[in-house]
Amino acid sequence: MAEYNTMELMICAASRELEDGATVGVGTGAPCAAAMLAQRVGSPNLTIMFEAGGVAPLLPEMPISVGDSRTTWKAIMASGMCEIMETACRGMLDYTFLGGAQIDMYGNINSTMIGNDHQKPKVRFPGSGGANDFGSFCWRMMVMTPQDSKRFVEKVNFITTPGWLQGGDSRAKSGLPLGAGPYKIITNMAIMDFEPESKRMRIISVNPGYTEKDVQDNCGFELLKAAKIEQTKPPTDEELCILREEVDPHRYVIGR
Repeated sequence: MAEYNTMELMICAASRELEDGATVGVGTGAPCAAAMLAQRVGSPNLTIMFEAGGVAPLLPEMPISVGDSRTTWKAIMASGMCEIMETACRGMLDYTFLGGAQIDMYGNINSTMIGNDHQKPKVRFPGSGGANDFGSFCWRMMVMTPQDSKRFVEKVNFITTPGWLQGGDSRAKSGLPLGAGPYKIITNMAIMDFEPESKRMRIISVNPGYTEKDVQDNCGFELLKAAKIEQTKPPTDEELCILREEVDPHRYVIGR
């Protein structure tokens, strides 16, 4: 088995979640790399959509933005943001990848501000972009992020993108689509999902080189644990070869 870095492991783990025939809304960076890898390894009919309008491109190489011309290379459609968001609202996007400055035990994401005063925050972030739309209407939301207690917090300072809100059936009661919501959290240490009843984040797999204690020590709230916690499968030689030679040969993402 070839050596690999943390980013390569996260991308490979994420790509395995994208089954053949599914649709996924991605941005640039690691989520795009995961989708490209999935297309090349086991999901040739995966449909990739970009927020700026590219639908089902055959990406020749890693785009540098969601509006990069490569996001429409041999695509079936070069539309716009409104069309992509409407597609999500119609329930036609199976997966999306999001990120932010904070995430809580119910998968609520903050990419707006740190502090208690919206007018005078300690730190101002870019805000939602299309994250709220994708997180609200895509069926399965995934997050790829480093794990630390400042990012994984008991309560986010601002809900930019709704997760399971207060847990239980609170998301459904809010009027958001029944069954849609946070699905998997993929970090440098572990993979988490959400317990079906409480909707609280739980550990289901620990990455090689880490322990359950490491994961909990780097989280700002108590994580639930699956009945059987697996060890995350490392990247295969095939995955690494395709990732390094075809998906990201210039190491824009995997070189981080």
